[in-house]
Amino acid sequence: MNSVSAGGGSGVAPHEQALSTEVALDGGTTDIGRARDLAAAFLTEVQAGHGVVVSQRAVHLTQLVVSELVTNSRKYAPGPVLMDLRIVGDAVEVAVWDSNSVLLVARGADVGRIGQHGLELVMAVAQSFEARRDLIGKRITVRIALSDDSDNTDMPHPALRGAACCSSN
Repeated sequence: MNSVSAGGGSGVAPHEQALSTEVALDGGTTDIGRARDLAAAFLTEVQAGHGVVVSQRAVHLTQLVVSELVTNSRKYAPGPVLMDLRIVGDAVEVAVWDSNSVLLVARGADVGRIGQHGLELVMAVAQSFEARRDLIGKRITVRIALSDDSDNTDMPHPALRGAACCSSN
């Protein structure tokens, strides 16, 4: 993992520090797992090293979001994928850039459809979601709450229990 850096960044007041990390994924077969591992390591570091409160649920949901966004980029965009993770207030912001300028659109609910539910899951667990074209490609930015008001912060969202990213075993 690139080190967690602290410093000013966009949207950060001068008296606050932004905690962030970024990685370029080169299209290898291990990109998705590497991105999930980086997300978990980043959140562990900001909690241990900077005292930011991060629920286990936030770690699981961040890994899910990272997995879905990087999978989409690997599947539909040639070339590298850039991933930025940043603490913004009481949320983690996940931004994934790729070279494909086609914006993601969630498909309508269809319980009979097999697959292609990833964006629906991302939007269900996110505080905010933004898809924006860049000069080249697009950037998807998702914010996820770091803490959870429920009594059990060690469990992921009920719809995600048992998913490979979120199992509690």
